[in-house]
Amino acid sequence: MATLGLRRTVGVVCAVASAVLAVFAGSGSARAESLVLYSGRSKALVEPIVQRFSEETGIEVRVKYGKTAQLAVALQEEGDQSPADVFWSQDAGALGALVSAGMFSPLDEQTLSLVPEAYRGADGLWVATSGRARVLAYSSTRVAKSDLPASVFDLTDRKYRGRVGWAPTNASFQAFVTAMRKTHGEQATRAWLTGMIENGAQAYPKNTAIIQGIAAGEVDYGLPNHYYLFRFKAADKHYPVEQTSFEAGDIGNLVNVAGVGILKTSTHRDAARAFVAYLLSAKAQQYFASETYEYPVIVDVIQSPKLQPLESLRGGAPAVDLDSLEDLKGTLELLAEVGLR
Repeated sequence: MATLGLRRTVGVVCAVASAVLAVFAGSGSARAESLVLYSGRSKALVEPIVQRFSEETGIEVRVKYGKTAQLAVALQEEGDQSPADVFWSQDAGALGALVSAGMFSPLDEQTLSLVPEAYRGADGLWVATSGRARVLAYSSTRVAKSDLPASVFDLTDRKYRGRVGWAPTNASFQAFVTAMRKTHGEQATRAWLTGMIENGAQAYPKNTAIIQGIAAGEVDYGLPNHYYLFRFKAADKHYPVEQTSFEAGDIGNLVNVAGVGILKTSTHRDAARAFVAYLLSAKAQQYFASETYEYPVIVDVIQSPKLQPLESLRGGAPAVDLDSLEDLKGTLELLAEVGLR
């Protein structure tokens, strides 16, 4: 089952990845092909690595960027007529939704061998490309540590009224809500969502805006992924925002993954396999670790020293099976019912 955790069961990952890329990149047919990628990952984050892949393999990549949930829905609506070869999701939930819809083809064993079992779907239809954690961001100038909540559920308390930012249309937030539904049930999740709304939670379009909103004094707390703050700190080490985790095991500490799957209807299968292998290569994984501050999913990649050690992160994370987050439709319906879509 795909719970996040480092299992060093893979042999020489880099060598295998290189071999896969050599086979595909060296193929004349692959070089003649273009690749259609639907990316729920933002252009600002992943365009550099997509460009590197094209430069090194000669395979042209045409990318359709969008919100992960919207792209997952679009793929299901397009069905057999979809031009997409690969779907790169911001979270495991959307991948699971497409697995349930029967839209992915099995990945080959050579590709699957690049990643420990903990970082792939149980049925071998998708693999993770990087890991991330949900965190509580807060103002370092307006919030005392004694005012930090122990649980994400505490944020409905009146002391946090109008002081919390969230991004209900963001895929990572939606996956978090799905995890809350699976862990605490529909009733408790609906109560938390409506409680947050009634408590004046401020909606932002994405995680970056939450961090900026805290710094600007619009809100004092926020619920983003862990890596956004590091980009601001890289430009200004005195940036007035910090982040922390909730108490151990709290659903607010969800650890999720970005990942990819190849569509059954892909007409450029060799190029698609080459792209997936490239994302799992040491070069790409080091990019995620060093440039986007995410957790790598293969062994022997240097993790950013700014990140909490993975073993420590796992100790505070809730026990959530990432394969269980496939009910994106149910989460979107719930968010619409409470007025968040």
